[in-house]
Amino acid sequence: MRIACLDLVSNSFFPVLAAEELGFYKAEGLDTHVELVRDSAAPAALRDGAIDAMAGVTHLVLKQFPRWEGVKLVVAIQQGTPFLLVTRVDLPAKRGDIQALRGLRIAADVGPVVVFQRLLIEAGLDPERDVQIVKLPGGDNPNISFGVYAASALEEGQIDGFWANAMGSEIAVRRGVGKILLDVRRGDGPAAARHFTFVGLVTTDSLIDRDPERVAAAVRAIVKTQQALRADPTRATEVGKRRFPPDAAELIATLVERDLPFYDPAISEEAVAGINRFAQSIGLLPDPVSYEQVVALQFRDLWRS
Repeated sequence: MRIACLDLVSNSFFPVLAAEELGFYKAEGLDTHVELVRDSAAPAALRDGAIDAMAGVTHLVLKQFPRWEGVKLVVAIQQGTPFLLVTRVDLPAKRGDIQALRGLRIAADVGPVVVFQRLLIEAGLDPERDVQIVKLPGGDNPNISFGVYAASALEEGQIDGFWANAMGSEIAVRRGVGKILLDVRRGDGPAAARHFTFVGLVTTDSLIDRDPERVAAAVRAIVKTQQALRADPTRATEVGKRRFPPDAAELIATLVERDLPFYDPAISEEAVAGINRFAQSIGLLPDPVSYEQVVALQFRDLWRS
């Protein structure tokens, strides 16, 4: 089974990668490889059959599968909008102060940028006039982790902040160059932003119809990986040593332990409604669709196995 992951050096997608490295796919009889496929390229690869499933922020799939037609969410990998806003450490602003972003240069990757723009709008800011949302030279390299790359750009003074995963945020904080201004999962910023998106495993209706047991095996493997990490977060380190740069490998167990409350495989109706409202607000969805149209309900019992 081929699974595309939008960012390998990340706590957000980590259970999908850990399921391979810790042997949970193999234990379910799957020959599975998780590979890096950045942002919009992943939904296109899913559409074209180049991959079997995508582990990513779920709203992105709508760019290639309008109204969720032809795809389903099968399991949640991490709950809640996974991006954090980090600013330079000397910014005179308290945590949660979104108004402090006025005039600053904030970097965001292709997929997360629409989430950040909508966050600003919800907070009463104009993303085109009040904040300078910038691209990082080289930030679209398909082989990098954007958050880690952005942390270095912040350290070098190229930007005033960035919107990315917790790995990049932690690196910036530990280097003493950044501080977390917003973590919407933990209550910072507009309440609606917590449910703009989440990290889930998406596959096609055709694969579910053709080989439902293979999809079920992948779901079981991810659920068991989440359970194993909750039981012993230090197991994340062995995965990091195999697949991460050294500095990130040292941090991943800390991030996983911190994020244990979000490693919940259940896909709630509230979460789906939040994604669909967000997708409508940015023009990816013309009208609401039902929970049953978005989620493969035949795998629901496996979330609590």
